[in-house]
Amino acid sequence: MTNVILLMTDQHRADALGCYGNPIVETPNLDWLASQGTRFTQAYTPSPSCVPARAALLTGMDPWHTGILGMGRGQGPMGVGFAHTLPGELAGAGYQTFGVGKMHFYPQRARNGFQETVLDESGREEDPGFVSDYRRWFLQQRSGPYDIVDHGIDWNSWMARPYHAPESLHPTVWTVNEALSFLERRDPSRPFFLKVSFARPHSPYDAPASYFDMYRDKAIPEPYRGDWDGLHDDPAEALRPDAWRGVKNHELIRRARIGYYGSITFIDHQLGRLFGALKKQRLFDSTLFVFLSDHGDMLGDHHLWRKTYAYEGSARIPLIIKPPGQGGSSPVQTVSKAVAIQDIMPTILDMLGLAIPTTVDGISMKGLLQGETAHKREFVHGEHSTCYSEEQEMQYVTDGRFKYIWFPRLGTEQFFDLRSDLSESADLADHPDWQEEAALWRRRLVEVLEQRNLGLTDGGKLVSQAGKPFIVSPHYQARLEASSFDWQRWERK
Repeated sequence: MTNVILLMTDQHRADALGCYGNPIVETPNLDWLASQGTRFTQAYTPSPSCVPARAALLTGMDPWHTGILGMGRGQGPMGVGFAHTLPGELAGAGYQTFGVGKMHFYPQRARNGFQETVLDESGREEDPGFVSDYRRWFLQQRSGPYDIVDHGIDWNSWMARPYHAPESLHPTVWTVNEALSFLERRDPSRPFFLKVSFARPHSPYDAPASYFDMYRDKAIPEPYRGDWDGLHDDPAEALRPDAWRGVKNHELIRRARIGYYGSITFIDHQLGRLFGALKKQRLFDSTLFVFLSDHGDMLGDHHLWRKTYAYEGSARIPLIIKPPGQGGSSPVQTVSKAVAIQDIMPTILDMLGLAIPTTVDGISMKGLLQGETAHKREFVHGEHSTCYSEEQEMQYVTDGRFKYIWFPRLGTEQFFDLRSDLSESADLADHPDWQEEAALWRRRLVEVLEQRNLGLTDGGKLVSQAGKPFIVSPHYQARLEASSFDWQRWERK
């Protein structure tokens, strides 16, 4: 049977890879993997922050059906109680399932179908007495009284500096070390599913010094600017060390991008270690590889930072799939159809010849990998609940060529022609020549939301949610009740 390795980075925007056209960032191992497989140019996250995106990956369900519409008000943790998960289905088919790195589950030691996990949960210590496996190892290995982020930069900050501890103690190295350890001790009589989930390039932008230095003199791309950027010129918010928006000077933005690019190249080099070990064990060619991220990072585009936005920097992700058993390149090098994270689970199951549970909303991409041009998904619908501010709660629809965004708490909209404006610099929502096309995409969003029967639409129109209760999916509470999840305990935290 075919082994499966799911490689996942955190907060990694699609245009920050060499194989996606970035002329500066060095990603030789991932570029080579892409050359052997298929690169999806229009892959999107259905909810651009960690928990909702990872829930969609885990279950193959849309956020509405996982019950997690973001990481904001009215939303809860991923929790447990999913009837079907990707690792659970593979375990049931005889696979040895192992997850290393960031899972972002709650309870934090929940398995959700994995038979074993070894965790790097960054700074999250949500269960009483929880210490991540990475932090416990770090404290045992360190040479002085410093901790995992004693460089003074917060987990969501725009600030950047080289890593404060020896390179060998960085979580990127630890994650690959643990993956290699699993390969050495796995049961060779069974196929395996290995998820290798990195905590970077998510902030802090703290690449080791040698990787920071790699980009100091490079021509780092400038942030995108547009005719609507004034919306996010917020001097008070900009002063915060973890600001989500606001004007920053050129050098601060450049330093953040240097640290971000350095983190990506560091991950790529560590993946080279993993690929080398797989080749040595004669496992590489027979393994199905999937590489993706949960969402992107705005990195100062349009005066925005972090994620949760519908814009390309936040919502478009890298996605590479290398089928097994191929000595050369894939028959399909690139796919431009719009696909989403929830499509990963049915694709893997379909490629392995396993049944796809009826709970899955995602659509298998197997046909696209084999050269088919028809695909059932016409567009991706994405959303995110109120998080940093009511202003950034959003709904969006896109096919990778056009994008329509609605801001429910503001009652406003944006429309972009991505074919000629991938930077989303020109908002065409009020342009007289684009009213018919924008109306088509608005209707598509209405058709999605009117099925919820929550007052988001009325008579084919979108209804402003200003001053109304935050949107909550009924599927979330139903799942918690079915799993005896201690919701009251979470609410008291």
